[in-house]
Amino acid sequence: MTKSEKNPQGDVGRRDFLKLFGAAGAAAGTLPFGGTASADEIVAAAATDTKHHRAAEPHARDGGYEFFNVDESAFVEAAVDTLIPSDSTGPGAKELGVATYIDRQMASGYGKGDRLYLEGPFGEGSPEQGYQLAMTPSELIRAGIADVNALVQKNHKSSFAVLSAKDRAAVMADLDGKKIELPTVPTTIFFGLLLQLTIEGYFADPMYGGNKDAAAWKMIGFPGADAMYADKIEPFRNKPYKAEPKGIQDLI
Repeated sequence: MTKSEKNPQGDVGRRDFLKLFGAAGAAAGTLPFGGTASADEIVAAAATDTKHHRAAEPHARDGGYEFFNVDESAFVEAAVDTLIPSDSTGPGAKELGVATYIDRQMASGYGKGDRLYLEGPFGEGSPEQGYQLAMTPSELIRAGIADVNALVQKNHKSSFAVLSAKDRAAVMADLDGKKIELPTVPTTIFFGLLLQLTIEGYFADPMYGGNKDAAAWKMIGFPGADAMYADKIEPFRNKPYKAEPKGIQDLI
C-alpha cells in the first residue's frame, strides 16, 4: 500500500483500499487466522459484532513494548510504515501506533495461541483448511522477523529497519509475491499475518493500541463504537452525517 496509483482493473488507489478495509478493522478479530483474507471475508467481518476483538484486554498506550525486543520492534515499525505509509490521504500506520497494537496482540492470549489447536498433526494443508502450523502466532511473527532480517543482512549488509523506503518496499513486495522463501516459516502465512495485523491495528478501536486519536476513523468518516443512531435518522435524512468518532472507552 504505497502511494495512490491507478489499477489496470479499475480506479483503485490507497484511499479506495482504506475505505474498503476500514470498517473491517473494528471487527478484525473475527477474521480467520492464517494466510491472507479475501476482500469478501474482511468486508463480511465488518458486519459482525465489534465486541469480539481478539485482544485479551485493552492496554493504555505507554510507549513501551511488552513482547518485542529492540530489533523486533524496529522491524515492525519499519514494516507497518512500509505497508501503510503516510501520504496526502492520511497518516501512516507507524504514526498511529500500529506497532504497539501488534506488540499487544503478540503478548496477549491470542499471540500465545490460547484458542488454537496445537496438538498436530501439522500437514501443509490447503488455504481453505486454515492455520496448520505448530507455531503460535507470536512464535510465527518472531521467527519470520528473524528470517527476513537474516535475508536482508545477507543481501544488503544491513537490517530491514535501516533500509531505504524503496528497498523496504521491494522486500515487502517480494514477500507478497512469494519471490522469497523464508527458511523457518511459510512466507505466505508470515506476510499474510503481518499485513492482517497492520490493517487491524490501523482501524481497530484506539483502546487496543493503534489508531491513535481515532485518526483512521476520522479519515474514512467512521463514527466509531457508538452504534445507536435512531435519533439521527430524521435530522440527517439525505444529509451527510459527521461526528467525532467515539471509541469503546468513550462510552464507558
